[in-house]
Amino acid sequence: MIAADRLAHIFVEVADTLTDDFDLIEFLQGLTARSSDLLEISAVGLLLADHHGQLRLMAASDERTQMLELFQLQSHEGPCHECFSTGRAIVGADLANAQDRWPRWAPLAVQNGFRAVHAFPMRLRSEVIGALNLFSTDPGTIDPADARVVQALADVATIALIQERAIRQGEILTEQLQGALNARISIEQAKGALAQIHGCSLDEAYELLRVFARETGTPISDVAHDVTARPGSIPALTTPSATDVD
Repeated sequence: MIAADRLAHIFVEVADTLTDDFDLIEFLQGLTARSSDLLEISAVGLLLADHHGQLRLMAASDERTQMLELFQLQSHEGPCHECFSTGRAIVGADLANAQDRWPRWAPLAVQNGFRAVHAFPMRLRSEVIGALNLFSTDPGTIDPADARVVQALADVATIALIQERAIRQGEILTEQLQGALNARISIEQAKGALAQIHGCSLDEAYELLRVFARETGTPISDVAHDVTARPGSIPALTTPSATDVD
């Protein structure tokens, strides 16, 4: 089971992100990281519904997970898709025996090294706005108490998403999510640009973006925009280093 001090630390970290300079993309990416830390799970993805009620990828812990989440959206099947549709958590689904449940998605997940999956709805009462997906390379379920903790974390995050901007700035949730989707597109473009500049992987390019945003106190979406639209304005990030050249 999750240690109490570790659990308290993670919830404090989540609360600390709900400040005046609340960055939605950073918040969602942090939520996936904290969920992964809680269960020492292999990978995490997060999908949210746009203003049309269609799921969109908002955060993923790595490129492999991102690919699987995108395939869920394309094939209209998988744990996040099912979790969002039903509003119920999926815990300990055995991917090696899930072909009947998800005939196209489950074999692809297994091919990518995953053996179990857990999905938790992002919900406030009867309203479901997305789903949190946790992938494990080991088969088996998780402790029911730990599952309740992750669901609680997802519920707290949902409340934050629904209330924070509406209360502080009078914005509605659908505008936030659409803005987050646009920001994610910009981030993906910036990752590709940085990967080419520095000769690194997309995961490493995202880390460069994230660290620069943290160090400069700039929203990661703004940094991503500058990488693609005004690369000369941030030479520290867009200029190849001697190590890159070597």
